[in-house]
Amino acid sequence: MSDFRFELTDGEKQYLKDLVVRSISSGLGIGDGPNRPPEPPTDKLREHLGAFVTLKIDGNLRGCIGNVQGSDALYRTIWDMARSAAFRDPRFPPLDEEEFRRIEYEISILSPIEPCPDPELVEVGRHGLIMSAHGRSGLLLPQVPVEWRWDRETFLGQTCYKAGLPRDAWKDPDTTIFWFEAEVF
Repeated sequence: MSDFRFELTDGEKQYLKDLVVRSISSGLGIGDGPNRPPEPPTDKLREHLGAFVTLKIDGNLRGCIGNVQGSDALYRTIWDMARSAAFRDPRFPPLDEEEFRRIEYEISILSPIEPCPDPELVEVGRHGLIMSAHGRSGLLLPQVPVEWRWDRETFLGQTCYKAGLPRDAWKDPDTTIFWFEAEVF
């Protein structure tokens, strides 16, 4: 796997964090300013990379939506994913104003997705995974197995489970395993 060396300055991270808050507050109709992302302070934030926005309340998942492939400028992807995580995650009702005041959020910027040559090389905490087989796929970000204290085999199995596959499907030659790394803050 090519080393993912996409790093952001503290100022760029702050811009993206502010963008999450601004996107959700404007979606609730309580934000000030235009209902679109402000221009980014650096060209690095215009790069086309995949990204996820995860929302939590009291440590519990409240929404998580992402774009695996970098199909738009990163700053616009973060704006759209924040709003989608807040209002369009099918697992939850739309976020309300009271919840917005309690929300914690995490941004994950993804490296390019590549086929994993050997499941033995997967490192918990470093790699995110995508399992794909029989028209189904599931993704888990690198921080998920750390939060749940999973070992490598449990991580592989849980990614299969998320895809709606048997937990041992990662051993099946018909299953394609993809991996990636992420800058998480």
